[in-house]
This record gives sequence, C-alpha cells and structure tokens, in this order.
Amino acid sequence: MLKFIKDWILPIAMIIGALTHSWIYRLAFLMPYLIFAMLLLTFCKITLKDIRFHRAHIWLLLIQLGGSIGVYLLLRSYNEIMAQAAMLCILMPTATAAAVITGMLGGNVGFLTAYVFFCNIAVAIAAPFYFALTGAHAELSFFQSVWIICQKVFPLLILPLIITLIFQARAPKVHKILLSISQMSFYLWVAALMIVTGVSVNFMLNRNQTNDNMEWKLFAISLIICCLQFYIGRLIGRRYGDPISSGQGLGQKNTILAIWMAQTYLHPLTILAPTGYILWQNIINSWQLYLKGKKK
Repeated sequence: MLKFIKDWILPIAMIIGALTHSWIYRLAFLMPYLIFAMLLLTFCKITLKDIRFHRAHIWLLLIQLGGSIGVYLLLRSYNEIMAQAAMLCILMPTATAAAVITGMLGGNVGFLTAYVFFCNIAVAIAAPFYFALTGAHAELSFFQSVWIICQKVFPLLILPLIITLIFQARAPKVHKILLSISQMSFYLWVAALMIVTGVSVNFMLNRNQTNDNMEWKLFAISLIICCLQFYIGRLIGRRYGDPISSGQGLGQKNTILAIWMAQTYLHPLTILAPTGYILWQNIINSWQLYLKGKKK
C-alpha cells in the first residue's frame, strides 16, 4: 500500500486538491513560503564545483528569455490572455525535479543542475520587466511596476541560493542538517501541487462563463509549447552530444512557481496554462521513462 501511494502520490495530490478545492484554495497564501523552502532544500545539493557554464546553456536561455517575450508580442494583438499564458509557459524556470528525471533517463545531471541555477537567476531578472510590460500594477509607471514585482520575485528565486552558499561557507553544520532533510523538498512540492490544483479548479468553477472556450485554448497552448520545448531542447542538446539534459532543461518547468506568478501578476485565467503544463510534461516524462525501460 505504501509503495502504491509513493508511486502515485502526484496524481493523488492533484485529485485531492480538485476534490477539496472549496477550502484548500484558501491556503494559496502559503505558496511563496513553499516555493522558497523547496528551492532552499534543492540548492543545498549544489556546490560551486557543480556550476559550470556550457555553450548549450546559452541557447537554452536565449529561447527561454527571447522566446517568451517574442511569443507575447506576437499574440497580444490577437488575445492578451493567450499571449500572457504563452509567455509564462516559456519563461517559467526549469523544475528542480528535472535533475532527477534527467538522471533516470541517462542524461548529465551536472549540466541540468547548473542550468537550474542559471535560469533561476535569469528569470528573477527578466520576470519583473516582462510582467510590467503586460500591465501588472498598471496604476504605476513602468519602472515603478518593475521595482514592485522585483521586490517579490527576486528574493523568492535568488535568496534561497544566497543563503545556501553562505551556509556552505560559514555554517557547515546548518548546511549539513538541511542537506540531510533535502528529500523533504519532494513532499513540499506535493503539498504545493495539491494547493495549486485546488486554486485552479476553484477558479474554473466560480468564474463567469463565456462562450470563447478560453480554457481549452489555454490548455492547447500549454500542450503545443510543452511539446515544442522538449523537442527544441533535444535538438540543441543533440548538437552538443546530450539531447536528454537539454530537453529536460527547456521542457520540464517549475509549474508551481508559474501558477503563483500567474495568480499574482497576470490575468487570473492564465493559471490554467501552467496547470495544463503539469499534465503534459508528466505525460511526456512518463513516456520517456517507459521507452528507457523498454530499451533495457
């Protein structure tokens, strides 16, 4: 029974979140703290020796930063909500759990770990400008809006890294304790997944319905972008002899963070895109793991 629960804990968490949406959505205020704790425990595993820049990282970052703003500018004249959703699906940083899947698929875990580090810094810098461009805090000037968003995004993404590096250098005993409980990041992720599923379901059930089928359009956008990012990432990686690591780096996203960003800075409907992305990336990862096992 315990093995069954462990193997299926992620879909179980999503089901529980959906069934209890009417009260669990009230826990949404915990999201920044859960994200901070997850990143803190994850970055405890990273040392400065692990952080080595690779030429493939440049291409992945260019696609992530350039592609996100490019697709927003392309789609916003058609539909602002779809444009914001598409931007978010590309911009959101790589999931910390991507290193685990990369290792299981036979990729370079060190490459992926370094990319998680680089893309979190890049997103922390770019996101305030991108969100301000979409009209977040429209009552303020552009740079005032950037500053307000930066005060929330930058500490959430960068402060956990700074703290872990300080602990490694100045408080090794504290760092050792955090390292010993680093597996807790997975269970924090489960809790966060439960909450964001509840938030998404509650929003869908209580919003004013229209005939524009926007929900399905956002799910379709997340599916297309998810597949493209895995494919393009593998194409880049193939050029450098490691398609698995680059594919996971560009395709597997920190959807929990993305849903919090959507809820905080973008149109409320955009949370449906990263919610759909959770499903699509898990299907792709499951399929890749199945093919890997079949080869063995």
